[in-house]
Amino acid sequence: MPVGDICTREVVVMQRDETVMEAAKLMRQHHVGDVLVVEDRSGIRVPVGIVTDRDLVVEIMAPELDHMVITVGDIMAPELFTLKDSTEIFEAIQYMRSKTVRRLPIVDEHGGLVGILTLDDVLELLAEEMLDLSKLVGYERKKEMRHRR
Repeated sequence: MPVGDICTREVVVMQRDETVMEAAKLMRQHHVGDVLVVEDRSGIRVPVGIVTDRDLVVEIMAPELDHMVITVGDIMAPELFTLKDSTEIFEAIQYMRSKTVRRLPIVDEHGGLVGILTLDDVLELLAEEMLDLSKLVGYERKKEMRHRR
């Protein structure tokens, strides 16, 4: 299954010059733990960074910096890892593990933002698959009991 089929398509985005206070308000408003920083490149929204709720706590609140003047561009991770929407889910899991990231922006073949794949999305998919497998065991047992009485 390609990640484009399970990623979250509704992504909260910001420009790099917007403040971290605006980021915090958007996270609260949309009940999310991150915002993607994007640039417009020839009409395509290209992800260039990510800011998480943890970034806000560790980088801004703990050292008591001015959240009204620091921008998301100032604190976003210097390197952003992305995956193409055609990438298979198990390849994406391996990639997340190798890069030690919980969130991956998903892009199309032109680098345009499609959505975001989170650890939560992956865990939900795997839990559903495991549930289906466990049901299969029960169905097989019932089927055998019916046929071998």
